[in-house]
Amino acid sequence: MAAGASSGGTSQSDTYKEARGWLLLPAWVVLGVFVLAPVLMMLVYSFLTKEFRGGVIWEFSLGAYDQFFCNRGLFGDEPCSIEWTYINIFWRSIWQAGAATILSLVIGFPTAYFIATRPENIRPLWVFMITIPYWVNLLIRTVSMKFMLRDQGPLNDFLISTGLIDSPIHIINTNFAVQLGLFYSYLPFMVLPIYASVERYNFNLSEAAADLYASKWVTARRILLPAVKPGVIAGCVLVFVPSLGSFLAPDLLGGAKNFMIGSLIEEQFKGNAGNWPFGAAASMVLLTMVLILLLIFARQQARAEKAQ
Repeated sequence: MAAGASSGGTSQSDTYKEARGWLLLPAWVVLGVFVLAPVLMMLVYSFLTKEFRGGVIWEFSLGAYDQFFCNRGLFGDEPCSIEWTYINIFWRSIWQAGAATILSLVIGFPTAYFIATRPENIRPLWVFMITIPYWVNLLIRTVSMKFMLRDQGPLNDFLISTGLIDSPIHIINTNFAVQLGLFYSYLPFMVLPIYASVERYNFNLSEAAADLYASKWVTARRILLPAVKPGVIAGCVLVFVPSLGSFLAPDLLGGAKNFMIGSLIEEQFKGNAGNWPFGAAASMVLLTMVLILLLIFARQQARAEKAQ
């Protein structure tokens, strides 16, 4: 009998054990070059000094972080007080991303459930219909939404023609427009993970609950939701994180009064007048916030798995 063979037809030896490191090398190189290196570059730049005419001076300081958190007056010689301008931008980004996540969940969960309960042969068609608009570039889709929502756009023209409104509703350059943009941009990221979880759900459990006189609401809350919770968490993370750092929707649909952290960072790297160290520092603050949120989600998921 061969050394690698065992009872039951399974092998107890790792055929590629010695070559495992070499097989993983391309993946590590890609992650290092395209993920880790840019993050480290931003980390270094966040501790540099802004050059007056643009660019950076290779003198390490905490000036960029001090500018983010402290207000030292017009001439920079006053004691540190909290800089609420950037904190408010961060807070606006958090609640905008959170609202977009909730809206995507409210719409995405029933959509995913509907698709997962269709006959198996037509499910791919429904998934295709969900994803096909996203084959178009995000910039083009956002500009198209701006055209649709403007005061003289198709949406207002339709509402006026039906008699529901007498004058155009001003939607562009509002928080509501940003919400619609974020929701439209990332809805499939909510639908697809939940769909995958519901598709694996054993519907015999729901039938058993109905046989025991459980209502549909009790069945959904006590049986269905705990079973598909991993998909819900994954969808919330996939929507919240990119929404938090988005800058296309706030720029094109929200205007200057609805600035988000992604727009703030993007502005700092524009042209020669940009403040690269400050933009890098804001990026590091955003990255730290995202990592903390991901760790919280991971710990909750681990506790839920232990409880099961």
